[in-house]
Amino acid sequence: MVSQEQIGFALQLADQAAEIVRARFRQPFSFEAKSDASPVTEVDRAVEAACRASVAAERPQEGVIGEEYGPDRPQAAWQWIIDPIDGTRAFMAGRPTFGTLIALAFEGRPVLGVIDQPIVRDRWLGVLGRATLFNGVAAVVRPCAKLGDAVVGTTNPELFPVDEARRWRDLQAATGSRIYGGDCTIYGALASGWLDVVCERGLQLYDFAALVPVIEGAGGSMTDWSGAPLTTTSHGHVLAVGDRSLLPELLGLLAR
Repeated sequence: MVSQEQIGFALQLADQAAEIVRARFRQPFSFEAKSDASPVTEVDRAVEAACRASVAAERPQEGVIGEEYGPDRPQAAWQWIIDPIDGTRAFMAGRPTFGTLIALAFEGRPVLGVIDQPIVRDRWLGVLGRATLFNGVAAVVRPCAKLGDAVVGTTNPELFPVDEARRWRDLQAATGSRIYGGDCTIYGALASGWLDVVCERGLQLYDFAALVPVIEGAGGSMTDWSGAPLTTTSHGHVLAVGDRSLLPELLGLLAR
């Protein structure tokens, strides 16, 4: 389904974004708060604008959805979905735990994803029907037979509102240990077999679309909290699991 040309173009976008980000990391830049109080920097906007320009010039029949600007060609079957800096606060703080996310969706289904950390130069590439690659080598999730042994991650537990915090506490109590922070790179860590579960809520399409092919191509599963596949219309309560045998028990905890 995904052509070699599309894969090459996705990597080209990631390279383009990385060059901009590396040049501005830990350098002065302007920023402001968006309407939801989250920060946006001039670097976020520069990366997305450059990627959009490349799509318009080289793949004009395909659409673009991004974090910082409105959709281009929203009726196209193929949609590039871009988060220029996932983890803007980490970028602003000079912490190399953020990443650039490049996804491609076909008729609402994410079929290609790139997680790129441009400072340490870690890159995961996931493509529907192919094995996920981490820096060019196959990435594979690790087995975890018991939920009580699982390492579970989330960006920030304070992001769970009161009505959902109980579910997170139940998940905490049922698992072995927790890892906080990392934004999109924590999903790459799961795909590489370094942890077992990631649970988050309220993500936007540009936050999760690239993650799905990466996780699934490494042998894991990524769904919403009801176990449904993630699509371009999903609401962003996401669960990523390395060992798929843990999924029913985890979904049961989130359904309480």
